[in-house]
Amino acid sequence: MLLLTRSGAPAVRTGIYVLVVLTAGAYLPSPLYPGYQEALGFSDLTMTLIYATFALVSAPALVLCGSASDALGPRGMLRAGVLAAAVGTGCFALASGPTWLVAGRAAQGIALGAATGAASALIGSHATASNRAGGTGLAGTAFVAGTAMGPILGGLLAQYAPAPRVLPFVLHLVLLWFAWRAVSALPAPPVPGARRWKPTRPRVPAGMRPLFATAALTGFLAWTVAGLFLSVIPALLNYAAHTNLAVTGGVLGAVLVCSVLTQPLVPRIGSRSAQLAGLAAMFGSLALLALTVGGSPPATLLAAIIAGAGHGLAYGGATAAVERGTPARQRGAVTGALYLAFYLGAGGPAIAIGLLTLGLPLPAATFWVAAAAAVLVPPAAAAVARFGEPRRGPAQAVTRAAVPVPRTARRHPLASRWNHGGRSKKVSSATTASVAETPGTS
Repeated sequence: MLLLTRSGAPAVRTGIYVLVVLTAGAYLPSPLYPGYQEALGFSDLTMTLIYATFALVSAPALVLCGSASDALGPRGMLRAGVLAAAVGTGCFALASGPTWLVAGRAAQGIALGAATGAASALIGSHATASNRAGGTGLAGTAFVAGTAMGPILGGLLAQYAPAPRVLPFVLHLVLLWFAWRAVSALPAPPVPGARRWKPTRPRVPAGMRPLFATAALTGFLAWTVAGLFLSVIPALLNYAAHTNLAVTGGVLGAVLVCSVLTQPLVPRIGSRSAQLAGLAAMFGSLALLALTVGGSPPATLLAAIIAGAGHGLAYGGATAAVERGTPARQRGAVTGALYLAFYLGAGGPAIAIGLLTLGLPLPAATFWVAAAAAVLVPPAAAAVARFGEPRRGPAQAVTRAAVPVPRTARRHPLASRWNHGGRSKKVSSATTASVAETPGTS
């Protein structure tokens, strides 16, 4: 169970709310794309590129803003994210052509690129020192829960409410107004010199690069599978004459609902085992999707459920492994770098399928992209088996570097007690204090 400081509980609730609202807004239009395509008359390539614009913009935004919350504090970055999300939602509400949709997706990408690292850092920084990983897990669950809510609510409102391409976005603007108020109530950064920030490329500490690369590949594949469903399943079901938008939204939401349900298993089975189990499930879902390519709604729903279960385990295991190996002062930058891989995975399938539709029908393009993703799963599993968990936490590394060990203690474990008397007690107390004050130490 995640433990919070009393003063930090409102900040954690704000970070969770912002993540949920922004990710829900980013995926709110997913069931509506076939309707936009019919009403505005654009091609399959244009439709997939509209979806992919989100990843193409959010990835550079993460590079620019990934470490900003570490330097400036989360309030400014979250405000920028909420404003950008409001612009994107307004573009969809007013859309009269594909240019509006591209602009809306670009603004949504900027919003999540600016806010993801800040919200995750805000949630993690207000967990107690022994529950930092729980804070990051909570942020990841909020991210996925919002992604699930978006297509489900979008499909229900589009199918059963009036003004299907306006009402969902008006309601989202109302939710963003509440997010703005909550973020504005956060305290300003207390350190005046913290505003000396400039954009930097994502940096990963040298000692954790194999672990990070493995987790990034696993997370990339997890979001590749999710991106396949969220980007092309509405069009595939529409091609097969299944036009109930509530059903379409339910299929899309099933991926992320199952992901949320399986993520709590990660601490119980460990990050390495979770990633391996998730990759196996995703391989099965990719095989099923390649065989059916949306032609059978029951088979597509089954593939979505398997994909969601695998996504939750793989994505949760990857984020947990990186959190355990990341020094506290670099959390925002490393989180931004990790989410960069996630966003590229989410947008990559849409781009690839869009390009393949220049010469192939959409079902055939989906088959080849799903097959290519499945080929990457075995190498990822081999990497996880070797590098899937950190050898030691950052707290241990800091402790060993900060507290020198007397030479006599190195020769014999009891030498400091015999030969140094009171000094051994000082070293022992310093070591204890270092461990107690280091985030993530249990």
